[in-house]
Amino acid sequence: MANQLQATVYQIDGSPLDAPVSISFLTSDIMIKEATIPNFASVNAAIFYYPNTNNKLQDQVFYVSETLSSLITAANTGSVTQVQATVIAINQDPQVPAGIQYTFPANNIAIRENIDAAAGINADIQYKNKVYSVAETESALVIEANIIGYIGGLFAQTANSTPITGTTTESTLINGGVGTLTVPANTFSVGDSFRGDFGGVLSTANNQTIRIRIKSGSTIFVDSGLQTINNVSNNVWSLSIDFTVRQLGAAGTASIVTLATFNYAKTVNGTVEGFSFNSVNNTTFDTTINNTLDVTVQWGSANAGNSIYSDIFILNKIY
Repeated sequence: MANQLQATVYQIDGSPLDAPVSISFLTSDIMIKEATIPNFASVNAAIFYYPNTNNKLQDQVFYVSETLSSLITAANTGSVTQVQATVIAINQDPQVPAGIQYTFPANNIAIRENIDAAAGINADIQYKNKVYSVAETESALVIEANIIGYIGGLFAQTANSTPITGTTTESTLINGGVGTLTVPANTFSVGDSFRGDFGGVLSTANNQTIRIRIKSGSTIFVDSGLQTINNVSNNVWSLSIDFTVRQLGAAGTASIVTLATFNYAKTVNGTVEGFSFNSVNNTTFDTTINNTLDVTVQWGSANAGNSIYSDIFILNKIY
């Protein structure tokens, strides 16, 4: 699916325009970088457009007023993915200054490891006829390329989780699988929305409590608090989680809203019981660092009759 990005152009290949014009670019075929022009305060970024040999825009550089962050947010919609990287050298030619941020269309690049610790280089990105040596690692770039702008499956658990039994220690409900649970630093976009669906088996003694947390590291997106569960045995349970990124930035600026519903079906009478919980985290959520999803359970007592595990967990990006 084609996606067009609109930008306000002030200069093309060093030639200032008499007046700024709006131009749309095919996001799957452009590279974007941070850029400034002396005595031209309106310019914040540059767009390189290399679609094919007969396109009149080929090999031209368009200097625009939009920032790199706003352009990458606009580019990463539908099936389009722009990968952001910190460029140290181009075709082995050190850049001065080093560390300018570029973005590359993920479907038109190759990524390979190339470690030069002295120069701060960890990977190369091959785009068209140039090699861009960057600070990010190959693994981080691959994760970014497979997430941003993509709508669909991100992770699927492929084995039962370790049962959380007879303990009050907070423990994860997630086991290994395929895909990733990590969103790299500075790659969320406003409106990014995700859904996680769990299922498994639950047993409890009488008058027990359970607590569920949805988190990244020590950052809690939502906390159920202590919830009472009464005397169930090998009951099937489900947990559905929806969350949406509202604002980007460091802790105190970024914001994410999360809503979760936990249900279990009693085998003795077929009734369904459960609880829901939601929260907005606009204090500790941080999009400038890596975020790795975790979902944990903590029992209120170490009763040996308390046990829970998941046998299915699927994470999808839904917007």
